[in-house]
Amino acid sequence: MDRKPRQAMVERKTQETAIAVKILLDGTGTAEVDTGLPFFDHMLTLWAVHGLFDITLRAQGDLDVDGHHTVEDVGICLGQALSKALGDRKGLQRYGTACVPMDEALAQVSLDLSNRPYLVCRLPAMAERVGTFETELVPEFFRALCHHGGLTLHIAVPYGDNTHHILEAVFKAFGRALDEATALDPRRLTVPSSKGVL
Repeated sequence: MDRKPRQAMVERKTQETAIAVKILLDGTGTAEVDTGLPFFDHMLTLWAVHGLFDITLRAQGDLDVDGHHTVEDVGICLGQALSKALGDRKGLQRYGTACVPMDEALAQVSLDLSNRPYLVCRLPAMAERVGTFETELVPEFFRALCHHGGLTLHIAVPYGDNTHHILEAVFKAFGRALDEATALDPRRLTVPSSKGVL
């Protein structure tokens, strides 16, 4: 069965941020990301590369205040774009799980494209910042993405010492788990739910 490309574009402009994002789910891992937060750009690029998503993302925010509005609004826009690209969610694998090591750190991510937003994020103690990026913003990003993308997402890092390694493992694992969940099962022509709806 021929399918249209699973892609979407979202723009959001507020008094705090201006964001434009485009995503192609069945891509090759090409990422063009500029949020004004270099470490965050690095994490989003890793997510795209390891999930084989093509993304173009430009964000301008009130970074003179801090990174909160920019990071949260990027999560909102990516979640909305993901949901739009998934369309009616027919034929999806729906669930995805990945376990990714990064040197001494290990990240475990499981998710469900259930249309029921929920986040469980268990991270070890980390440095307050990596570069200019405030690490406490990571759960805020994933919370916004879950809420607007319709994901149930569980993130657990049972151990890890280096903050960069911990977060890199998380974003890589999230990319791999989301790639698995968004994959299409040729045997399934309907929504992957006994209810008949997600």
